[in-house]
Amino acid sequence: MEYNSSLPIYLQVANLIKRDIVTGKRELGEKLPSVRELAVSYTINPNTVSRVYKELETEGVCFTRRGMGTFVTEDSEKVKNMKEEMAGTLIHEFLEGMQQLGFTKTDVIWILKKKEESGE
Repeated sequence: MEYNSSLPIYLQVANLIKRDIVTGKRELGEKLPSVRELAVSYTINPNTVSRVYKELETEGVCFTRRGMGTFVTEDSEKVKNMKEEMAGTLIHEFLEGMQQLGFTKTDVIWILKKKEESGE
């Protein structure tokens, strides 16, 4: 995986795990890989993975059962809210990029409608 130097690696990995959760690649209550397994799969330091899991736990995205591992939240409402938040971020970034290109919101709506009509 290539990492973006403008964002700490632990946040990038946490965001990837959250994306997997909201897209259904990881199910509610599913056991996440061990710290060592995740470190190997992302070629990152185990301490970074511990920080990833700590961040996700702080956000309520996962929980740890002592001696059993780390699990995806079982709260479907949390996942729904996370998905809406991620969508909002994507939309904001998209609109900001379009504005930087000189498009107005009206232009953006017209472009999106045109793309939808053409089946793209």
